[in-house]
Amino acid sequence: MQRWDRIEAFVEVIRMGTFVAAARELSVSPSHVSRLVTQLEQQLDCALLYRTTRQIRLTDAGTLYYRHCRQLFDGFRDAEAAIGDLQGRPHGKLSLTSATTFGERFIAPLVNDFQIAHPQLEVRMHFTNRQVDIIDEGFDVAIRMGRLEDSSLIAKRLCERREYVVGAPAYFARAPQPHALTELHRHRCLIGSRNHWRFAVDGARREVRVDGPWRANSGPALLDAALKGLGLAQLPGYYVKKHLDNGDLISVLDAYRHDDNAVWAVFPRHRQRSPKLHYFINHLAEHLPQNFPL
Repeated sequence: MQRWDRIEAFVEVIRMGTFVAAARELSVSPSHVSRLVTQLEQQLDCALLYRTTRQIRLTDAGTLYYRHCRQLFDGFRDAEAAIGDLQGRPHGKLSLTSATTFGERFIAPLVNDFQIAHPQLEVRMHFTNRQVDIIDEGFDVAIRMGRLEDSSLIAKRLCERREYVVGAPAYFARAPQPHALTELHRHRCLIGSRNHWRFAVDGARREVRVDGPWRANSGPALLDAALKGLGLAQLPGYYVKKHLDNGDLISVLDAYRHDDNAVWAVFPRHRQRSPKLHYFINHLAEHLPQNFPL
């Protein structure tokens, strides 16, 4: 049993990114986790991790060992889920990741409702605007938006989402409204987590690089800057609907708005038979609005 404790500690350190986070997940002290990993390295007679004061990295041996050990623990979790299916209820741990604002506003309340209905389920939510590797970081499912790039994952469309280029009346009092994409370079563009905006031209997707004196990786901060007339912003409808309705913002370039911006649940292929994941994704699809505002 000691070996399994050591392997579990090693796997959780990699999944969670730090000894402290792994200890929190396992309900033990960080020193205990560190000791278990050291004992595992001694047992295998090789180093699995490079440890520095700032980060933890896998050695070549550690990468190989983690790949196999992760599959073992994934198998244990799937076995627990299968037992739960026999009992007619989701069971075990459910870990998910989503973009921060979207996750906090729309996903977290639905997860909480799901756990109320299934209190035997353990839930871990991780909200970040970083593109997470859900397999290596041990997540069951990720909520993503727009065009999907990773064909190795299975995706289920949950609902639609639209994006708008908007500006405040105060901004348009100083600058004319753009009517073509070629006019964007003459405007102050407020830049969020990406420096290109997505449009549709003659049915084809086009990305236009934008630039400006303002940048932040926060949707609420981007919205506030647009409302205060600092420039143009491209934001989802659920941010801007009420401000478009009351005239605080004006939508421009609507003829170029693209529709390839759905919300997806994506998960590894080996998770597709997981009962808890099946129940959960259906729960999201049923309760997320089929069209976000506008």
